[in-house]
Amino acid sequence: MLALLGLKPEVQDTCTSLGLMLSVVLFMGLARVIARQRLHSPKAHAFVLEFLATFQLCCCTHELLVLSEQDPANPTWPLTLIYFFSLVHGLTSVGTASNPCGVMMQMMLGGMSPELGAIGLLAQLISALCSRYCIGALWSLRLTKYHVSERSFACRNPIHVDLPKAVVIETIFSFIFHSALLHFQEIRTKLRIHLLAALITFLVYADLRSSLYILNGTRKSKKQALYDKMCHFK
Repeated sequence: MLALLGLKPEVQDTCTSLGLMLSVVLFMGLARVIARQRLHSPKAHAFVLEFLATFQLCCCTHELLVLSEQDPANPTWPLTLIYFFSLVHGLTSVGTASNPCGVMMQMMLGGMSPELGAIGLLAQLISALCSRYCIGALWSLRLTKYHVSERSFACRNPIHVDLPKAVVIETIFSFIFHSALLHFQEIRTKLRIHLLAALITFLVYADLRSSLYILNGTRKSKKQALYDKMCHFK
């Protein structure tokens, strides 16, 4: 259909990837509505909502990495998508953490019982594994030239600078983000989500800029730097 519209192959690939991500968001939204209507147990409700939110986040992040390869010399487009989908995820996943650190922080602050925290962590683990196999199956369909089933899901080391510098950078960024989470609690939800999405995008960009030079003084490609940073912030 996209070919019939006379779009360039690169634009077709971009539209296909965006369509996949939006489809995931819509299906997860439908599943949330069904879960809220059918599930009455608080534990089951918490598990399913955390599972759906994490599945949505992981699938969209994997596909964002594919999009980042389409124009590796210019990270503006991937950064724009990071902001947009951070915003979408925040608006559609209110009340979930989608991140083990978020769950543990809530437990330490007394906002979540250890039992619900364990349920949330279990849901995140299972969901992350499911999203990995689901995305692998979608990529095997080769809907775009960037979708290849041989893609590696192995974790990559995001540190490409001297270790002391990396520790300082990550400590500063983590402090900024989690401090913002605490201070934004008093702000109304919709505005808070916009602010956090903008902060996430800024931190990804700043972390990308700080790691463009690696050991031995050789310059690192922006594509690889962006790939690693997006993996790290996931």
